[in-house]
Amino acid sequence: MLKTTDELKDRIEARKHDLLSKLHELKADTRREAIEASDVARAKLEELEQYLKDGWTNVSEATRAKLNRWLDRG
Repeated sequence: MLKTTDELKDRIEARKHDLLSKLHELKADTRREAIEASDVARAKLEELEQYLKDGWTNVSEATRAKLNRWLDRG
């Protein structure tokens, strides 16, 4: 893997961990805002899974660009 791919992978894994932690925190919160935030986090994780469905070894330049945009959207 190229260094840039390793760096991207590290950034993606950190963001994924943050989203999973956020989902865990929101699980018991029944307020509408918490439910909406949970839905947004789940959608982001699902989008990430789609981008990485073939694993990191098969990440194309186009997928790298999508992953960078995913990170930029927070």
